[in-house]
Amino acid sequence: MAPIPTPPAQPDDAPDAYVGLDAQDAEQQARQRGWTTVRTLPPGSIITMEYVAGRLNFEVKDSSVIRCWKG
Repeated sequence: MAPIPTPPAQPDDAPDAYVGLDAQDAEQQARQRGWTTVRTLPPGSIITMEYVAGRLNFEVKDSSVIRCWKG
């Protein structure tokens, strides 16, 4: 029987800490903290909701992060 895959580790980081930051600064900070993928989206974007370990999502309005979530 094949082993159960172990998902890759992701940074122990609070997404709420990015809300209110400038989008470019938030992305740079997220990458420095170990996030492998940072996705920036405008408000109301239609996106797929599959969970991707190591991805951080930013909803950005007027160059500021207004929402942030993992996956």
